Formats: sequence, structure tokens, C-alpha cells
Amino acid sequence: MHLVEKYVDSYNLLYTFEPFCFIRFEQSKFETLTEATYQIEGIDPIDFFGVNNSRFNFLKKSFPTLRMVSRGNLIKLEGNVEDINVFKDKVKRMVAHIERYGKLTEDNIEAIINSSGEGEEKKAAELKNVIVYGNNGLVVRARTENQAQLVKESEKNDIVFAVGPAGTGKTYTAVAIAVRALKDKSVKKIILTRPAVEAGESLGFLPGDLKEKIDPYLRPLYDALDDMIPPDKLIYFMENRIIEVAPLAFMRGRTLDNAFILLDEAQNCSDMQLKMFLTRIGANSKVIVTGDPTQIDLPPKVKSGLGTALRILRPVEGISQIQLNENDVVRHRLVKEIIKAYEKLTAETRRDEE
Repeated sequence: MHLVEKYVDSYNLLYTFEPFCFIRFEQSKFETLTEATYQIEGIDPIDFFGVNNSRFNFLKKSFPTLRMVSRGNLIKLEGNVEDINVFKDKVKRMVAHIERYGKLTEDNIEAIINSSGEGEEKKAAELKNVIVYGNNGLVVRARTENQAQLVKESEKNDIVFAVGPAGTGKTYTAVAIAVRALKDKSVKKIILTRPAVEAGESLGFLPGDLKEKIDPYLRPLYDALDDMIPPDKLIYFMENRIIEVAPLAFMRGRTLDNAFILLDEAQNCSDMQLKMFLTRIGANSKVIVTGDPTQIDLPPKVKSGLGTALRILRPVEGISQIQLNENDVVRHRLVKEIIKAYEKLTAETRRDEE
């Protein structure tokens, strides 16, 4: 009777006899095999697998000792336990690479597979003050000493006040810190809020629904998010309330757990509004409050609560304050000169009043 020998895989041999067949496994090898499933989370699967599975096929060639197939965002594996653990570690780093840079090439895959660890990458990132990697290769980093200090204080404290004039990167840096926390999975959601106060002008009746009326006040927060999160992922985060952008009034009555919360333009909050906001913080949450005391847009008879909060909360452990100045301005070079001119005018006015 003729024997036909076929390889089913690297571990199993299929012997076919006429008129019946049976399967024989090499027992010693079979006992060492492990099946595992790995789920790709937090990114668009096509960014990882590539068009027509091009990157995944390259990945399969890079791990010849493993059998793997992809189903949606799942990878099913079979092989040695040690090889599977190495594979999972490398894939985790590939996903992190996509989150940072927004793309993954075969050269990136090869570099990650051949590298021994992320230690040097992390050290280099710290030296460059990198906060987060945005869209299209954008690197968001602390560009001044005070911005770097804001990043450090937010890591050590649950509440940080960042106060300074326009153009010092308060809001942008704070949003970047929040996005990094979400990507690192140290929080489950981001909540960005600011008081809806007209900046010295009467806008009257605005057409549209509630969102369309409010969005102009929140546009600076959306602009920062647009730089740091891919559009399709940002839409997903917004639709699933992983990222919320809302007026301060919408915070009342909520308890915000496992969240990174940013209050922008805090100089336009009253004492009661700031107290209401700060008491929303829940378990495993962090808060950054930004404001510019020189640009208060409240009605003349309404006192800003930012100064009060800075004064009475200064001695509280776990609450930190960062003061930014004209040396932190990262906009047009003339912004620094404009700030100096207005500070000089303010000082002269105070002397005259005395």
C-alpha cells in the first residue's frame, strides 16, 4: 500500500494510506505547544496589519517558529511559550509606536524585533522633554523650563494650577499631558472644560443647537486634540465619551473617577464655580487648572475665583502651582513684547492709583 507523507505543520505529520487515514503527532513536541490569542486594542487594525495584511505577513516571516492567523483585531498564536511571550512584547511595542507616530512601517517592525528593549527609547524621550507624539510625525514636547516643570508636577500631584499670560503653552501642554495619560492607560477618559464667557463682546443670539452654540467657546481645546489624536480615533473617543469637551456648567453634580480633567480659562470662574469644579475629582483622577489673571472676562461686579483658589490652596499637600511668564511664550515673537508692554502699563496704573 502506497504511503503518502504530507507536512501539516512543523510539528504534525499526516500519513495517508489507502483506503483510510490517521494523524500522528510527535508527542514530545506537541506537549510543548501553547495556543494563545492576542487582541490589538486602541488603534485601527489596518494601521497594524496593513493593507491586504502586508505588515502582518511581514510579521509572520519574522517569527518563523510561531503559527499565527488574524481575525479582525485578533491574532491567534500557536507555538512555544517563550516565543509567544516575546511576540506579545514586540506587538505591544508596535502598537505603542503607532500611537506615538501614527504609522508603522516594515523598517519599524524590523527595528523593534531586533532591539533588546525600550529603555534607551524612553531615556531619549525624557531627555528631549517629549510629552506625546501627535499626528503626521508631530512631536509635542515641553519647550520651556516651566512647561517641563508643569509636566513633572502633574506626575507628582493630583491637582496642578498653571497660571501665566497668553501664549505660554498652558492649555496645549495640559492637553498633551492628558492625552499621554490616556494613551498610557493610566486614566480611562479625558474631560476638558472651560467656562462659556464672552470675551468682552456681546455675541447675542447664536443659531443652531446647543452644541453649535457652545463649540466656539471650546474651539481651542478641539484644536489641541486635533494635533495629537488621529481624526478617526478622535471621533471614536468623542462618540464613546472617552474624551469629553464641555462647558463648566455641565460638571455640576458629577463625580469624575479614573479621569484626567482640565479646566481652562479658570480666571473666568467665580469662587463658587471653582469650588464646584475642584470637588468633582474622584478616585484615580488628576486635574490641571489653567488661567491668566490678566485676561478676566467676567462682568465688573463678579470676582474671579482663581486668585482665591491659588491663595487658600497653596499649603494643601498634593496641590501644586506653576507660574509661567513671558519667557515661556511660544507664539509669535511679538507676543512676548506685547505682554511686557501691558505689564508695564498695569504697573504704572497701580502706582498712579496709590
